[in-house]
Amino acid sequence: MSGSPAGNNDRLDALEMRVAHQDQMIAELNEVITGQWRKIDALERHIGNLREEFQNLALPRTTPEPPPPHY
Repeated sequence: MSGSPAGNNDRLDALEMRVAHQDQMIAELNEVITGQWRKIDALERHIGNLREEFQNLALPRTTPEPPPPHY
């Protein structure tokens, strides 16, 4: 790997730019994932509340349901 100093500097600059770009991309992806987890948590809480409300509204059945009229 004996290259010219100018060629090595160019390669080093290219690698540094790639790392900087990847660091920025990782930060952006992390923000997206964090936002999605917040939405998922909110939706799970909402579903839990709806499930609880539905169970509270459901009438308990103490007798079997009568057969339909055409039975």
